[in-house]
Amino acid sequence: MKRGDLLRHLRQHGCYLKREGSEHSLWINPVNGVVEAIPRHTEIPNNLARKICKRLGVPPIG
Repeated sequence: MKRGDLLRHLRQHGCYLKREGSEHSLWINPVNGVVEAIPRHTEIPNNLARKICKRLGVPPIG
């Protein structure tokens, strides 16, 4: 999955960028306060994308 597609999905469900790290971007879901690291790879494995969505409390992509 493309990183841009994952970030667009997270934005649509209310998540936003908290800060940039050296190798990851930290995204937060303001509803539950969970912060999750998103790697800066152009391609993110589908399993990892599903886990990120689950941890942030948003529906999985698909």
